[in-house]
Amino acid sequence: MPAYEVRRSITIDATPETVFDTVADYGTWTKWSPWLGIDKQATVIVTDNPNSVNSIYGWAGEVVGQGEIEHKQLQRPNKIDDEIRFTKPFKSKSAVSFELQPDGNGTKITWGMNGSLPWFLFWMASNIETYIGMDYERGLKMLKEYIETGEVLSDIEVVGIEPVDSRRIAGVRDSCPTNDVGPTMNAAFTKVKNVLAGQSPPDGFEMISVYHPCDLKQRRFEFTSGYAVSADCQTPPDLTEFRLPEGRALHIRHSGRYENLGNAWSGAHQYARYKKIKLAKRAAFEAYRNDPDNTPEAELVTDIYLYVK
Repeated sequence: MPAYEVRRSITIDATPETVFDTVADYGTWTKWSPWLGIDKQATVIVTDNPNSVNSIYGWAGEVVGQGEIEHKQLQRPNKIDDEIRFTKPFKSKSAVSFELQPDGNGTKITWGMNGSLPWFLFWMASNIETYIGMDYERGLKMLKEYIETGEVLSDIEVVGIEPVDSRRIAGVRDSCPTNDVGPTMNAAFTKVKNVLAGQSPPDGFEMISVYHPCDLKQRRFEFTSGYAVSADCQTPPDLTEFRLPEGRALHIRHSGRYENLGNAWSGAHQYARYKKIKLAKRAAFEAYRNDPDNTPEAELVTDIYLYVK
């Protein structure tokens, strides 16, 4: 059977003991799981003594499937060895580990998985590291946020499939590694706002980022960030014009920090896959519903649209 290995790391501003105790307690996992946000009706069962060897965290949901994970070894504060067993959408078993080590005044935690796919999914072997790796990166970011702040500002709502109007975007087209999307987009919006200010103030315009089709294995995004402008607004030479077509799209709403928007994008693809919604191979986009300069992070609202066939 095709084997795969995934490893992702992050540094958290806390002691190894604090990080270990949080991860070892299955009772905290619903706070920072990178999978549950899209499936609020999923059932989660945690056995008694959730931070002991042989304790189990189980889940079952229409979108997230079904399975369980069990603590096999707990070596405080250095390592956790688990076994994860998937039941649906297919049966498989993998070894999961968390390795912790001091890193300056904080703790570097590495989340790993070693496993194999059923033979009939051999075609997924080349992609599994990319997609599980992105899930792990999102989960580690939320774990960091949870430990450092006591909460995770990320909520997902499935609005459904609805018509979308065409939009004419004046913005900056750029590309960057997936980990640099936030600051790169922020720089793009700053440039667009400065350019448009001389012609038409962007206040009240719809802020949009368009994600152009890309190969995620390259770990880069290509995007256009800017403002939806009226037909009579001339695009300045320093900006790029992009037209979003009218059509139908799967609409997902995210509330919370922009750093957690990946949860909504991943959740949207999960939802489409399990609902057998056929997505169109064209640019998708996100629209920001309030001003990030004057809105608390918990109240930021972003609408995500994936065109459907």
